[in-house]
Amino acid sequence: MYKELAVALGLGAVVALVFLKKRKSVLKAEDGWWGVGACPQGTEDDSIRPFKVETTSEEIEDLHRRLDQTRSFPSLEDSQFNYGFNSKYLEKVVSYWRNDFNWRKQVDKLNKYPHFKTKIEGIDIHYVHVKPKNLAEGTRAVPLMMVHGWPGSFYEFYGIIPLLTEPSSPDDITFEVICPSIPGYGFSEAPHKKGFDGVCAAHIFNKLMKRLGFNQYYVQGGDWGSLITTNMAQMEPNAVKGLHINFAPPGKAGLVMILSILFGRRFPKLFGFTEHDVKRLFPTMEKLVMDAIKESGYMHIQSTKPDTAGRGLNDSPVGLAAYILEKFSTWTDPEFKNLEDGGLERKYSLDDLLTNVMIYWTSRCIISSMRFYKENFGKGLNQPHAKLPVYVPTGVASFPYEVMHSPKLWVTQKYHKLKTYTPMARGGHFAAMEEPQLLAEDVQNFVKIVEKRKKK
Repeated sequence: MYKELAVALGLGAVVALVFLKKRKSVLKAEDGWWGVGACPQGTEDDSIRPFKVETTSEEIEDLHRRLDQTRSFPSLEDSQFNYGFNSKYLEKVVSYWRNDFNWRKQVDKLNKYPHFKTKIEGIDIHYVHVKPKNLAEGTRAVPLMMVHGWPGSFYEFYGIIPLLTEPSSPDDITFEVICPSIPGYGFSEAPHKKGFDGVCAAHIFNKLMKRLGFNQYYVQGGDWGSLITTNMAQMEPNAVKGLHINFAPPGKAGLVMILSILFGRRFPKLFGFTEHDVKRLFPTMEKLVMDAIKESGYMHIQSTKPDTAGRGLNDSPVGLAAYILEKFSTWTDPEFKNLEDGGLERKYSLDDLLTNVMIYWTSRCIISSMRFYKENFGKGLNQPHAKLPVYVPTGVASFPYEVMHSPKLWVTQKYHKLKTYTPMARGGHFAAMEEPQLLAEDVQNFVKIVEKRKKK
């Protein structure tokens, strides 16, 4: 009898520990107030208001005046993009911006999809909400939130939205897509208080999806969007049905990661490393340390004194364009830095690139977007969300020229229900804008597996 009692107590203790562990694994978040002044008494206005991107002649004239008054400075001979944005090519970009770029036409393109605003925790949240037009009778669209990063915007998703909401194959899932602007980016109001980080953004975006009437939904993101959507999954694992990301930077180095770094080059199969993994990870000092240092100067500035550098970018459209578009060069393909034009027009059109810049310029959001780095990194790298696993079904699209590479083994240390890990055929950091078809196909494949419409 005592033996059976001891066994029962032991099993009970194990069950209790597992239960408590699962409870602890949920990321905690409290309601905040990010509006001006003190939080008012009473309930918050939860109305949803249509929004339209607009421009004026005065806005365009001011831009042209500033472009006309820019002061050029020559690049070093044979420097390409190795010192930053090449001045000779920048002159071409500025000339096109001033004389050929049609902002009114691009505003019409931005308004192609419905825009809305709603106030959450004291600030206006902007989002694009696209519902399928020709949904088959008896079927329901799958809600999907897609979150951008820096220095991108909701506009990154304009190429992928029609592929998801109006799929060409009858076997594909039809999505209802919501693309919000991170607070402080684009047309979402910037927080007026210190401390607004990825966890706070995740809390607000989960609230947004519930306000739109979704009890369960999928989320997708790259760059900051991958952090925010990961936090959304950690916070609301019962609401977030699946998480898809195209940026999975290495997490905290545990024993498995350390062993793979020490022995992975010599014994790649032991750690499941592919040829591409070995190429991106070794030699470790060069690939994981030196390359990161070379490309992360902006991060140190934005994580410490964003308002200082940001003020200059807020005043100069040419400075803003150089700062943003240099990332669209190097982060698309690191070899593009060896080209006179940075390879920008190999993957993007100047109209699309300048539209993204104009979203920053007209909304005057560059400073608040840069602050997001300080709010996240200023709290240290050992925040609760960094230590929590993700138990939501996860899909990872691993693009070959992504800024930071994580092999499948590393990804599984954080994402415990990894359903798909896809080495993509081509592409870099701005996947939705650069390779919308490839990303759409991977999202489709992942969601079909989670929805059990397709075997792994």
